[in-house]
Amino acid sequence: MLLGLRLKNIALIESLELGFNSGFSVFTGETGAGKSVFLFALDSLLGGEITKFGSRLIRAGTSEALIEGSFSLDYFIKDWLNSNSFEVSGEELYISRDWKLREGRLSSRIRLNGEIINKKQILSLRAKLIDFAQQGGAYHLHSSLEQLKLIDRFGKNYIEKALILVKQNWRTWRVTKSELEMARSTSEKDQIKVLKLQTLIDDLNNANIDDPLEEQYLKEEQDRLVHGVKLQETLSFLFSTLKDSSDEFPSASDHILSSIQQLRSAVKLDSGLQFPLNSLVDSYKKLEDVLALLEEYQLLLESDPNKLDQIQNRISEINRIKSRYDCNLDDLIIKKNQACQQIESVPQNHIQKLENEEILARQELEKNSFALSQLRRQYAQKLEANLIKQLKPLGLDHIQFKIDFSSSDLSEFGGDRVDFLFSANKGQPMAPLAQVASGGEMSRFLLALTTVFADVLGTKTLIFDEIDSGVSGSISLAIAKLLKDLSLKKQVFCITHQPVVAAFGDHHYSVLKTVENDVTSSKVLLLKGFEERQAELAKLTGGDFMEARAYAAGLLNNKAA
Repeated sequence: MLLGLRLKNIALIESLELGFNSGFSVFTGETGAGKSVFLFALDSLLGGEITKFGSRLIRAGTSEALIEGSFSLDYFIKDWLNSNSFEVSGEELYISRDWKLREGRLSSRIRLNGEIINKKQILSLRAKLIDFAQQGGAYHLHSSLEQLKLIDRFGKNYIEKALILVKQNWRTWRVTKSELEMARSTSEKDQIKVLKLQTLIDDLNNANIDDPLEEQYLKEEQDRLVHGVKLQETLSFLFSTLKDSSDEFPSASDHILSSIQQLRSAVKLDSGLQFPLNSLVDSYKKLEDVLALLEEYQLLLESDPNKLDQIQNRISEINRIKSRYDCNLDDLIIKKNQACQQIESVPQNHIQKLENEEILARQELEKNSFALSQLRRQYAQKLEANLIKQLKPLGLDHIQFKIDFSSSDLSEFGGDRVDFLFSANKGQPMAPLAQVASGGEMSRFLLALTTVFADVLGTKTLIFDEIDSGVSGSISLAIAKLLKDLSLKKQVFCITHQPVVAAFGDHHYSVLKTVENDVTSSKVLLLKGFEERQAELAKLTGGDFMEARAYAAGLLNNKAA
């Protein structure tokens, strides 16, 4: 339980030290006196946000502030300390939080037994130390997910294991689904890449692009065919000069043959002419070879009259391919070879395998989500019964309450959606709690909820902030009795404006606002004795007059203070 609290330079409080005992403690005081500072101090100490206060958190004229709290230890807190590597010594736990204001910026640190503790750790420890229930604090009851979390907390010992399994299944399925989606995306990109590469290969294969010298050959052939007439004339002249002869005009070949015959006759007369004869014979043979080549060339020129069109069409086709891919013939062939290699290097996808894994992971998630849902329904029925039991004595004799289940998209919390359905009046159909419950009904519902959870979760300290707001005198009495009964098992704090509730307190703290030397301060006084409490209750009733004091005395006497 909470043993003590010390505040320094917090809001209107310069310095304050409070000690606490078990049982039922109440805080009272006029509106604006600073009753909420107690709640705020504990909330901030245990990791709560102070955004709405900002630099006003620190008392005016100072730049540093401090909150310290001490708590008794039990088995669960000791186990938490050991699990989080904090030293356990003695029977008390000390937590402190300090703030420093520097150049308009506020910084803070939280320590546990002198060691720095991070935000995640303090929030984890917070739930084991104190449970807060405050006016307007039922906002979480408006959310289906928060309502679902309440059911999970209620059946914690059994539901927690099933929920952990579902969360594991959810993460596994999400990872598998992500891998599948990535594989599909990669496969689509690979298919587009392969399609582009294959298109290039098909284009080049269809165009028979495989010889880097083809274009050169074609242009040479084209030149020959384009200049065919001139070449034929040249050939005719060469043949008529070197080969063809007539009686009047012997050819060069004829002249050489005649010369060879003359030399052969002369060699018989002088063997020294044999070398010139041999050279002339060789020249004749070379001339014959030249004439043979020219005859072959002449046949090529005359073999296909349509060949020029074919060659020019082929050159046009090559130019179109070159233009399409913006590179020359050599590079086109290189591109084709590279494309073939790249297609072979594209990895084989395993989409079918991943699809099977995703299906199995989802089936496992669905199976365990269904098991989780069945557990939740069992504990939802128990929670319904317990809440109705707590609500009826609070002036809700005709209360109807039901937790309605429906299906939702699977998430890390399973596949359940719940709605808290509520009706406070006989004959009135149930509707969502947040839509039909009045402020007073919501306060009582939150009180009942906190009471139920205090029993099942074992929280030792409960704090209620104006939970009795908006209710009548008779309901206030019922709330007071419930809080009193609850304090027999738990340490209970209540900030209240209701004299009936305050009268049931075992320990009564009065919050006062004072002004000294033009400086406003808040003070907290522990009221001792019958008369001090009577005077405080009279002020809550309406003033320090005879009837009010008599009413206050009656309240204190009736609860046997």
